[in-house]
Amino acid sequence: MNPSISVIMPVLNEERHLREAVQQVLDQDYDGAIEVVLAVGPSRDRTQEVADAIAAAEPRVSVVANPTGRTPNALNAAIAKSSNEIIARVDGHAMLPKDYLRTAVETLRETGADNVGGIMAAEGVTPFEQAVACAMTSKIGVGNAAFHVGGEGGPADTVYLGVFRREALERVGGYDEHFERAQDWEMNHRIRETGGLVWFQPKMRVSYRPRPNARALGKQYFHYGRWRRVVARTHEGTINLRYLAPPVAVLGIVLGLVISPFFWPAALIPAAYLLAILVGAVLTGRALSGAALARLPLVYATMHLSWGTGFLTSPSRLSKPRPAGTDLHDLFH
Repeated sequence: MNPSISVIMPVLNEERHLREAVQQVLDQDYDGAIEVVLAVGPSRDRTQEVADAIAAAEPRVSVVANPTGRTPNALNAAIAKSSNEIIARVDGHAMLPKDYLRTAVETLRETGADNVGGIMAAEGVTPFEQAVACAMTSKIGVGNAAFHVGGEGGPADTVYLGVFRREALERVGGYDEHFERAQDWEMNHRIRETGGLVWFQPKMRVSYRPRPNARALGKQYFHYGRWRRVVARTHEGTINLRYLAPPVAVLGIVLGLVISPFFWPAALIPAAYLLAILVGAVLTGRALSGAALARLPLVYATMHLSWGTGFLTSPSRLSKPRPAGTDLHDLFH
């Protein structure tokens, strides 16, 4: 008999997509009970009314308030409200394959993992989004993270979204609400530090719509870099060369531009970076349309330099410890 699953969804300003997102979960090809817990933040649209209407019409759906509007708070509130031994995180814009939950449970059984997840399959519609999708599945764009670029199944540092054993979440106390971003990576680190296994399953392919323009993409990657630095301060020894490449690129370009008026060879540093992303775009964007390929160098530069700038300028105050007396485990006990 298959275990029952609680699907937790952090929801904010999702009036247009919420019904479809919930329905794709309820329609999963899974021979077992499914409940959906919607953690609704203070939205600017009719998300709350839509969520309440769905819950009133569908007994498998419940709603819990998330007054902060922050993702980790929403996830913890939904976990506390949920009742099943398997907990799956799903986001409002994620497009799941029909066998997503079934594959997850099978993988949990076969591997003994505490958390399994798959590929964040970026799929663009406009030329800019298509360029972002290409960059997000390229090692030039995001390094060698399996949940971006794919690969063989196996142990991983982190995975996209995640389907968890409840006992693992309770063991580590859930998501740390201090982390506005990078909360997935941070919690998966604690799962691994407490002896748990995080497993990448490439069959769990989730479609994702990239940011629609350079400004939105830059803001996204700036915050990724900023909060990844916070994780590094909190958990020493978790930074490798892949994470240091963008900040090194930013420093090199800035120094090259500043020094070049006085020492012209320094201009070779930003010139070399520009040449590298142009060549990289040609090599990785062969399948793109001309319009998307033309945008790919801009996308690579936006991702690299925004992430690197966020990492370098991440203020130390973001890493302040939680106030004395607080305990993540209090959320579940």
